[in-house]
Amino acid sequence: MKNISHLQLFLDSLTNPKKLGAYRILSIGKVMQYAFLMIALLTAFSFGQFVNGGTDAIFGYSEIEQYAADIQWIVYPIAVVFLFVLNTSVYFIKVSLYALAGQFFVKPMKRRGEYRQVWRSAVFACTWATLLTMIGNLFPISANVITLISIFITMLFIIIAITKYPLTK
Repeated sequence: MKNISHLQLFLDSLTNPKKLGAYRILSIGKVMQYAFLMIALLTAFSFGQFVNGGTDAIFGYSEIEQYAADIQWIVYPIAVVFLFVLNTSVYFIKVSLYALAGQFFVKPMKRRGEYRQVWRSAVFACTWATLLTMIGNLFPISANVITLISIFITMLFIIIAITKYPLTK
């Protein structure tokens, strides 16, 4: 399992929640690589939205329009760094909260699992939530609806993954 590709992890995260239980034993390096690939994807999408609509909100004021034209080249690198830091923070907080919620299912299901293992499963279970967030921003769908669907799918995938953890003795 050490040589599993990120593409295979991505496909399994979308289609096979049972395998997420086995991925709890992946090295933390592989899990973090996957997490940062998802964050990079989210940051690229966010930056695309910023370029297509965010600059109008910033540079739309006539008082600063000339000044903004002179320094606009610096806004984009700052925006990328800001979006990356913000997306990273939100992503890891979200994964940690999902893992905490998933931890409450381990004992009632009579499974052996530590927080770190549930956290690793949660990283992969958040794939649908990440994609739905991006898709939801493209279409006129309520953010609350997308959030509820994302929570449901992510927790369902975490619970299915926990069913594949070893039984307690």
